[in-house]
Amino acid sequence: MRLGQPSTQDQDNDLRRLLSRTDPTISGLLERTLEGRDLSVEAGLRLTEVHGPNLHALVMVADEMRRRQAGEAVTYVVNRNINFTNVCIKHCTFCAFSRDYREEEGYFLPIEEVVARAKEAREMGATEVCIQAGLPPKLDGRFYIEICRAIKQEVPDIHIHAFSPEEILYGSTRSRIPIPDYLMALKEAGLGTLPGTSAEILDDGIRDTISRGRITTRQWIEVVTTAHSLGIPTTSTIMYGHVEQPIHWVKHMALLRDIQRETGGFTEFVPLSLIHQEAPMYRRKLVKGVRQGATGSEVVKMHALARLMLGPTFKNIQASWVKEGPKMAQYLLTTGANDLGGTLINESISTSAGAPHGQLVPPAELRRMIRDLDRVPVQRSTTYRFLRVYDDRDEEADPLDRIDDAEERFGSYQKLTASDRFRYTRGVHSSRLTAGEEGS
Repeated sequence: MRLGQPSTQDQDNDLRRLLSRTDPTISGLLERTLEGRDLSVEAGLRLTEVHGPNLHALVMVADEMRRRQAGEAVTYVVNRNINFTNVCIKHCTFCAFSRDYREEEGYFLPIEEVVARAKEAREMGATEVCIQAGLPPKLDGRFYIEICRAIKQEVPDIHIHAFSPEEILYGSTRSRIPIPDYLMALKEAGLGTLPGTSAEILDDGIRDTISRGRITTRQWIEVVTTAHSLGIPTTSTIMYGHVEQPIHWVKHMALLRDIQRETGGFTEFVPLSLIHQEAPMYRRKLVKGVRQGATGSEVVKMHALARLMLGPTFKNIQASWVKEGPKMAQYLLTTGANDLGGTLINESISTSAGAPHGQLVPPAELRRMIRDLDRVPVQRSTTYRFLRVYDDRDEEADPLDRIDDAEERFGSYQKLTASDRFRYTRGVHSSRLTAGEEGS
């Protein structure tokens, strides 16, 4: 199989015929992208409005640009999520994961447990641990540094992909260490990359509506650009399907594109549609006009538009099987996406919001999904270095492929919050928290 496959003359002719039957304005915009020109904010907004044959044309052109920019490879990473606490001082209305420190369901994994889970993940074939959590009150800001150092001492060859910009800001503030110095301390302790989460929509009007008091757009940009300047790559994300409008999608992507041209530090773009079922903004009607997540059409448009707006500057667009389910994620590989994310093992944030997926998709199942599209499965590193190209169908099973019941083997968010083993209580983890302090 070929990992890179330029367009054939037949494919070019098919596209030309398709565009000849498309609205002239839309076909003109799509032809510009095929010529390698940038999509303006105005042009991107116009493409969010397409339906019917015009939507089909958008998808076909996005798939063609994916082929040109990323080839026929579809990548994935073998990783484990470790959400070490759900206790948080913030009250974001979209988050069903967090708990106040006084709530019975609050938990906190000590560093020893985080390390044990990282070690178990490595033994199961993972190359990455993804660590994100709530913001516990009065946390010792050096706790994040200690986590990295402890993992690297026990599991030196695993990649630590950890701490959202919100957590970096919190750790910097709590430790009274400036952001550049704090990030450098994390890097020296073993941090490899940052998740570009806590972005939601990079528009402060939207942020004030759905997560007042959260990290601002300016602060988010400061953290990620500082990380890039220090040689710490980050991902980038968007969360949509709530109260935003398509103009916010386009401006968000245009902002990411500008940052990428300046720093080159983003590894990928990950669209994340709102899981609404348990989100307080929807369930408790905390925010007026909240939608029930993105529609199928919106999900398709988002990924296709991401390919056309962002593909020229960073080629990796991820389809989240956690948010969309494996079947939809597979389809999104034909609308501009070239990556399926990770095996995850213990994703808790989406599952707590009501997502039926998130515990584990074994590597063999990811490869089956990829091969079903006649594409090439590739296991990658966090930074998209190809680790193994699967060019044959007869292969030995990975350790994760042998797991019959992932929830029984690794536990679940529901079991964790119901158990007393790691219950968060006042005064617990006193070596990590300022003794005797409570609240936010």
